[in-house]
Amino acid sequence: MQRVAFTMKLFAGKAAEYKKRHHEIWPELKSLLHQAGIRTYSIFLDEATNTLFGYLTIADATKLDELPKEPVMQKWWAYMQDIMETNADHSPVSMPLEEVFYLA
Repeated sequence: MQRVAFTMKLFAGKAAEYKKRHHEIWPELKSLLHQAGIRTYSIFLDEATNTLFGYLTIADATKLDELPKEPVMQKWWAYMQDIMETNADHSPVSMPLEEVFYLA
């Protein structure tokens, strides 16, 4: 399994709404993520900076490149654009993180 980590940015005052939306994640989005090979996916919030830290495991990280083409992914991004920083296509502005240590 490959480990992938990244950060995103939440708008101030939107933490409760972000949590609510993820608590109610759409079944079709959850299914898409599983079909892509994602087995573990966690998002953490640094409330002091509104920085989101995402971490997932996936068999083949190149499968992540296919997700933006999926209509349910595009719909989710549009749904989330009012509470977090997004690009012109509504995808979250995200910064990949380099793994510098791993203890198995």
